[in-house]
Amino acid sequence: MVPNISNERERFSLRLQQTLRNAHHSPDSPTELARDFNLRFAGRPITVHAARKWLVGEAIPTQDKMRTLAEWLGVPIEWLRFGGDERRANTPHSTGNFKSIDLRLMSDLQLLDDNHRRLVSEFVRILIRVHRQKMASSAVELGKMNDENN
Repeated sequence: MVPNISNERERFSLRLQQTLRNAHHSPDSPTELARDFNLRFAGRPITVHAARKWLVGEAIPTQDKMRTLAEWLGVPIEWLRFGGDERRANTPHSTGNFKSIDLRLMSDLQLLDDNHRRLVSEFVRILIRVHRQKMASSAVELGKMNDENN
């Protein structure tokens, strides 16, 4: 018996929409899906039209795109592609859940040459150092205030 390809696409679409909701992304916006997916995918970017086809059950992504979706959304690739045990969809699969702004920054950094990346990296280190010093100073001040009140 030949599997019904249309039903397979529709079931994938429902799993993708559920997973997007669980990850606090819109399951109704192919524009958002394409943008966020392309920030994570190393290959050729997908179009909004391709994302819409995934969301409405007209197409299933290729294996490399499926892998990116599963890693991004934190679900097992087998479950996303084929379904099965619903509990697997709620089990975190990946620890690399970044916000869109973080991914945009990483994507932008890749456009820079090595010298400019080092410059940005050093600037971030300086900001972190200053932030830690402020936090340490605040902790010392708080300790002094507690000592005075006791």
